[in-house]
Amino acid sequence: MSNEIVEIPQSNRGHLPVKILYVTKSKYDKDWHSTNHTHHFTEILYITKGKGTFIFSNQEVPVTEHDLIVINPNIEHTEKSADGDPLEYIALGIQGLSFFDPNDSGSQVTFYNFKLEQNVYLFYLQQLIEEVQNQKEDYELIVQNILEILLLKMMRKKAFNLEKTSTQKINKDIAFIKNYIKLHFRENINLDTLAEAGHINKYYLAHSFKKLVGVSPIEYLIQTRIRESKILLETTNYPISNIAAITGFSSQSFFAQSFKRVTNVSPSHYRNIKNSKTNKTKKARSKSLKK
Repeated sequence: MSNEIVEIPQSNRGHLPVKILYVTKSKYDKDWHSTNHTHHFTEILYITKGKGTFIFSNQEVPVTEHDLIVINPNIEHTEKSADGDPLEYIALGIQGLSFFDPNDSGSQVTFYNFKLEQNVYLFYLQQLIEEVQNQKEDYELIVQNILEILLLKMMRKKAFNLEKTSTQKINKDIAFIKNYIKLHFRENINLDTLAEAGHINKYYLAHSFKKLVGVSPIEYLIQTRIRESKILLETTNYPISNIAAITGFSSQSFFAQSFKRVTNVSPSHYRNIKNSKTNKTKKARSKSLKK
């Protein structure tokens, strides 16, 4: 029996200065809205099934199974599925990475087909999906390491340029969304609406908004509606059903449920408490004036 020991030298390269923001699987269904959008990080799409086109900068590029698309930050784009053969893909949002093709330094979107090496790339992508879905102990660390392995394998064939994403730009995006909610909270708003209004990827929006604000965009919307409803409960005699509609809630029951979750009391109880305090204040003032 003989053993062959291969010594592994220490690498001069440290960890890649990148951070994974989200991992998701998407399928082009009938309710898919192909709207142009941008995000301030790099997005990588790996087509797992179907055919379609990728649209950016007035270009339409056909895409198919095992195509990998790298979209640099701030590039407006969308994708469309072919009739009868809907697109399915895995998407990664990556902060800190900008990509360039050595053969085309001006390109901001790059396409490769990994059909011959699909088993390698799909293995790591599926591992990312599995870790994110199961969220077992230390899954964040495992996901980050899998991402680095995937990128390093890609870098063996192609050239990447690494850069930090500006947090100032992220703060500006979140400020825009908060102001949009303030102006439009009475309207029918969901995460897709907010993402489209800000031309921001919705997964990036959800992640960044909660990180900076402390709650999700939709929870922030609900809290904004609750604050407005408090004013109406205190200052008007509008029926609660009307207040629910005025402040943008889809139904009175959802309004009551949300209001109690946020304030720990029902809307009617809140109104009674405020009316009682107001009446006591008025009586106290009246007695003081008589004296």
